[in-house]
Amino acid sequence: MRLFRLAKILAVSSRYGLDEMLLEHEPSGRLASISRVLHFWRRFDEPQAVRLRKALEALGPIFVKFGQVLSTRRDLLPPDFADELAKLQDRVPPFASALALAEIEKAYGKPAAEVFTEFSIEPVASASVAQVHLARLPDGRDVAVKILRPDMRDVIDHDIALLDTLAGLVEKVWSDGKRLKPREVVAEFAKYLRDELDLMREASNCSQLRRNFDGSTLLVVPEVHWDWCTPSVMVMERMRGIPISQKDALVAAGVDLKALSVAGVEIFFTQVFRDGFFHADMHPGNIFVATEGEKHGRYIALDFGIVGTLTDTDKNYLAQNFLAFFQRDYKRVAQAHIEAGWAPADTREDEFEAAIRAVCEPIFDRPLKEISFGKVLLRLFQTSRRFNVEIQPQLVMLQKTLLNIEGLGRQLDPDLDLWKTAKPFLERWMSEQVGLRGLKKAIELEAPNWAHTLPQLPRLVHQALSRPAAPDLSPFLAQIAAGQRRQNTLLALIAALLAGILVAPFFF
Repeated sequence: MRLFRLAKILAVSSRYGLDEMLLEHEPSGRLASISRVLHFWRRFDEPQAVRLRKALEALGPIFVKFGQVLSTRRDLLPPDFADELAKLQDRVPPFASALALAEIEKAYGKPAAEVFTEFSIEPVASASVAQVHLARLPDGRDVAVKILRPDMRDVIDHDIALLDTLAGLVEKVWSDGKRLKPREVVAEFAKYLRDELDLMREASNCSQLRRNFDGSTLLVVPEVHWDWCTPSVMVMERMRGIPISQKDALVAAGVDLKALSVAGVEIFFTQVFRDGFFHADMHPGNIFVATEGEKHGRYIALDFGIVGTLTDTDKNYLAQNFLAFFQRDYKRVAQAHIEAGWAPADTREDEFEAAIRAVCEPIFDRPLKEISFGKVLLRLFQTSRRFNVEIQPQLVMLQKTLLNIEGLGRQLDPDLDLWKTAKPFLERWMSEQVGLRGLKKAIELEAPNWAHTLPQLPRLVHQALSRPAAPDLSPFLAQIAAGQRRQNTLLALIAALLAGILVAPFFF
């Protein structure tokens, strides 16, 4: 199996000239010359980026998915390669229905006919890791059943091992190989891919996102039916809608495309800044629009295998940077990078500010149809690399998602101004994090801990002061006691402030 797979990779590499692409960057140039002599009959009419995309398609779904992930790393790839790899579509032939039924019986210990009152043999969607069938539960609810492809873990482990070997070769023979860190990229890809093999994890992602948007008028997330979920089978509410890529059908259904484009931006920033938990695979195939009943015109999110998370520190940093960009305060952007430790402490702030201004200033006050955020990101990455700024791993998926949002915005409303749409939301979020509203919120969150700790302080202080002290520590006891008295006074003032803040809403 492994030898057969390796032979196929070598054959595809030769057909599309991947060896030539790699070896031409070898510092000595000798290997490239030898390869050209051995393959003297080959002639290529297509650009290298196109040939790489076609080679990945020929190698199968795991390599296709790797190309999709690689296309988001515009900090590593030339723009023509990133643009071409972004065209990769995860269109994978479905596996046999008999295998799907066998997986269900394996998961539940009984055939599908005894689990569901109805089960559609033909899948409605098929991807590299799983495929989806429609079914009906015994209580009459319509559901979508996602089934993991059989023996996927062995296939993935094998292909990841080959990718890692190829990445190691790139590091050795490509003059710029070590800087691009190909093995780290493969390791990152392997982590996300293996996460997708556990459908219980995907179900929990779906459930979390649904809870975050409970009662929302913008986004609909399917309900997970936990009693029927296993690591290899996920059962969720069946969602009905129109794929967001079918613009004409949306218009015919009476969907307001401009409102939909604005809602998409708000959904993105809500996930990032309010929740710190976002759907990180928002390509058009995973987004539908509801057209029935009270949900008419709302987004429907599907496929929750890849999500991103951000800490409060990440959110704060991002919000400050976004607002600084919106206000064209490039000095603040440079300062934020240095303060966060992303840029070296000895970075010349004025030079960094000037470089950021050169990238960002041309994009403002222009409609979305005239802006390529992919190119802006690429230039920002190039600028960051010049100043030795590290691209943070937790933001890679965020950058990918922002590019997805750009694509959706272009499709729905080419005149959408992403900056003007997002700025009020970010300003509102910042006002909730800082100032009096932020202080009140922080105190309310800490109040239960304070309420538990404050009554114990006199006893804890008494115990601390009553303990026999070693002779050599006696000179410090007076200072400790004085400091403790000042701390008690401060805590009393904080308690009074807390009481005032918590009681104030009842009087105003």
